[in-house]
Amino acid sequence: MKVLVLGAGEVGFHLAKRLSEENQDVVVIESDPERADFASQQLDVLTVVGNGASLPVLEKAGISNASMLLSVTSKDEVNLIASMAAKKFGVQHVVARISNPEYYGEGSVLSQEQMGIDLMINPERECARETFDLLRSEIATDVVPFADGRVHLVGLKVKEGAPVAGKTLAELAKDLHDHHYATVAIVRDGKTHIPRSDSKIHAGDQLYLLSPTAEIEDIAPLAGYKRSRLRRVMIAGGSAEGEYLAQILDTKGIECTILDRDRRRCLELAERLPHALVLHADATDLELLEMEGVAGIDGFVAATGSDETNLLSSLLAKTAGAQKVVSLVHKFEYLRLIPRVGVDASVSPRMSTVNAILRYVRRGHVVTVAELTSTDAETIEYSVDEESAIAGKMLREVHFPKDAVIGTILRGDEIILPRGDDRVLPGDDVIVFALPAAVSEVEQLFS
Repeated sequence: MKVLVLGAGEVGFHLAKRLSEENQDVVVIESDPERADFASQQLDVLTVVGNGASLPVLEKAGISNASMLLSVTSKDEVNLIASMAAKKFGVQHVVARISNPEYYGEGSVLSQEQMGIDLMINPERECARETFDLLRSEIATDVVPFADGRVHLVGLKVKEGAPVAGKTLAELAKDLHDHHYATVAIVRDGKTHIPRSDSKIHAGDQLYLLSPTAEIEDIAPLAGYKRSRLRRVMIAGGSAEGEYLAQILDTKGIECTILDRDRRRCLELAERLPHALVLHADATDLELLEMEGVAGIDGFVAATGSDETNLLSSLLAKTAGAQKVVSLVHKFEYLRLIPRVGVDASVSPRMSTVNAILRYVRRGHVVTVAELTSTDAETIEYSVDEESAIAGKMLREVHFPKDAVIGTILRGDEIILPRGDDRVLPGDDVIVFALPAAVSEVEQLFS
């Protein structure tokens, strides 16, 4: 499949990298010559320098025989024009990254359908949803829903003295037979391991578990955490992500306080969010945070436009006693830094965009796909039909790649933790955790 990626910024570069690793024919269009040259040197892709909203540039990139266009520059207008032009050239699938709600709001003249765009993604709104999911669980560094929310992938760090520390997965399977979760990855010293039955869990490990949604709270004591309930949240920064998060909290009846340095922005937020307490204040002022009761809140979210400010305010809030701290991160290279400095979790509007686009790109047998902040791996939910290579076979008979693992089989309302003698049947949904090198091979089993 030929894919045109418009924009070689953080989102476009990451998408091009993932797709090229899976042997897709990728062409990157970038207006900045230096950025285009960097993408050309780092990735196995063809690059074209120019404005993606220009028809000659699109034609030079081969849009007439492309199957998909991913318009992910930071400029909404460029993404819109390129997307509409792509449809005129006959491109089958068109995805656009759009932040301004005026371009997709209800009743807008420029609706998604009228412009012929197959998928519009608002990075800030996607990020706010992910942040709320993280806040609801004190233990989670990552939370991704699968199977229409019946199963969640949960990332967590094992505390010192946790009941699971020092035990192998085989031992835990015997000791915790009443718990229905599957350990699909262990991240240790920055390296992701696909675990086997003899893999041992150590304190400090980052685990990724697939668990029925109803049983997520039961995981907390096993990893050394206490159970908690989300009642009060403080948001540092009146960014779009912060505003969207406040709206979600309001619908859930959760008390919300917003701090922002910009007086004018505070007035806007106070008008739009009548149930939130909006304060004109600096979230990097430790004395002010303590005065506003940060030690007694259940969740603190740093959501300014500056990664450095977010990191500093997150560390201050954590030091002052905030129970769960989430930091907004724009630069991909900072994502793996966050857990190492003591912040509980991070979210990225750019990573949220990548995940939303990958879910669309891998359609057909793919139901859901998510890439995580602390690892290069992906979690993919596949639907199985009679033509799937894996259908009807015992798992022990399947030559499954060593860098991938089946975490859960979903059969109707039943959630199955797979064993070697289990079969994958047509109609099942299967959730797989895979490192990049194994994704292509895994997809062949489900195609």
